[in-house]
Amino acid sequence: MQVYIMRHGDAALQAASDAARALTQKGSDDSALMAQWLNKRNPAIDNVLVSPYLRAQQTLQVVRENLSLPMQAEVMEMLTPGGNATFVADHIRDLAVMGANAVLVVSHLPLVGYLVSELCPHEAPPMFITSSIACIEIDVGHHKAHLDWMLSPSQLFSMNQ
Repeated sequence: MQVYIMRHGDAALQAASDAARALTQKGSDDSALMAQWLNKRNPAIDNVLVSPYLRAQQTLQVVRENLSLPMQAEVMEMLTPGGNATFVADHIRDLAVMGANAVLVVSHLPLVGYLVSELCPHEAPPMFITSSIACIEIDVGHHKAHLDWMLSPSQLFSMNQ
């Protein structure tokens, strides 16, 4: 099973609360670019997990416009910046055991990095810039997982030059 872990797009610094920070135009554009690139890889995502924070919800909406996703997304309180990576990783492993093909997770720093390390204990938490995506391959039968690739909008932009 593939797990696509995405950090939300660039967001405004000014808001009534951290949870209410909205995507900037750059955040929307970068997230669309990443979703279009991922769409070309035919990821067959059948589960979506998303933070309840506005910028993550908006990122998912932009991704949904550029990538085929299931209609339903599971909003998880544990996907906020200070969420519990162990809890989320266990939930993802449960989805794998139940036969999920691929899962998209849209969340925040530092959780996204901790989640990679939780799923792949030999990996140090990578630094995710906004709109970056990491792909983890989980081998359910052997109880193993490895970081397959990680890509940021700036890397994608330089590849297309």
